[in-house]
Amino acid sequence: MGSIQEEWFRSSSCGPLGEVSGTGVRPRKKRRGRRREEKEAVVDLLEAFAAEGEKREKEKMPAGHGLRSRTRDLFSRPFRKKGYIPLTTYLRTYRIGEFVDVKVNGAVHKGMPHKFYHGRTGKVWNVTKRAIGVEINKQVGNRIIKKRIHVRIEHVQPSRCAEDFRLRKVKNDQLKAEAKARGEVISTKRQPEGPKPGFMVEGATLETVTPIPYDVVNDLKGGY
Repeated sequence: MGSIQEEWFRSSSCGPLGEVSGTGVRPRKKRRGRRREEKEAVVDLLEAFAAEGEKREKEKMPAGHGLRSRTRDLFSRPFRKKGYIPLTTYLRTYRIGEFVDVKVNGAVHKGMPHKFYHGRTGKVWNVTKRAIGVEINKQVGNRIIKKRIHVRIEHVQPSRCAEDFRLRKVKNDQLKAEAKARGEVISTKRQPEGPKPGFMVEGATLETVTPIPYDVVNDLKGGY
């Protein structure tokens, strides 16, 4: 920028004896010619500023890859769910071995897990005063690693992944009790659905269909 300003002052500065240039003092020209030179110098200066601005635009730093990058919508609160956090979040009881879902609450910055674990399901392996330890599987390359992290209770919720298993267990116990009362022994194992049972078709009439040979002459006349 210093060289551009010096060039501007050299082209536009005038002394009592004439215009100052890089080579020395030149004789004074007409007023119209001097104005034209000043306008050209201003245009050159503006072009130089524009070129430098384009250069700075090209030299911008790339997008960041921080801990919370690309989480503007990921960590945002749902529609009509902003505001205070329900007390149920703090009154829940978590036990070791239970399944929980990691769901980040953007309003609580403490104890927030990495964005990779958002939406993952894990098993509780530790319970502390304000957080719980969650064991989550993470695929790294061609292997799966068990990651153990501590997350505050605002960022987790009970998982329903084992709900069907618990309901099936209760139902099987009930079926076993009923069978024992009848003096029977039943199997509660899940069996694959077999093929549909066969049946006999009755009252059907058979009809033999024979193809008609193709005749070019009759076809040209309009068919049979």
